[in-house]
Amino acid sequence: MTENKAVGLLEVYGLVCAFLAADAGCKAADVTLEVFDKNKPANADELPVPLLVTIKFRGRVSDVREAMAAAEEVAKATTGIVCSHIIPNPTQDTEKMLTISALDKD
Repeated sequence: MTENKAVGLLEVYGLVCAFLAADAGCKAADVTLEVFDKNKPANADELPVPLLVTIKFRGRVSDVREAMAAAEEVAKATTGIVCSHIIPNPTQDTEKMLTISALDKD
């Protein structure tokens, strides 16, 4: 159950970067991962990598902060970060949206 758990959202350039950052975050803190999400923006050809991937860490706020810090360090050293944010206590509507992923779609 993920209700009442903080969520850390980290959007990075590319799937490889996402896996490396997610691995670092999970090793740094007591968090779990939710399914990644992807986005190919209209200006994809102008980006360092033409795919944006969002990593979702779940856990206590302090653990999510620690995981995000480790993941951000790895992402910066790889292809880079688009944006990051921590939601300490997501609403029920936000919880529903967090389950959506485009990775299983063409």
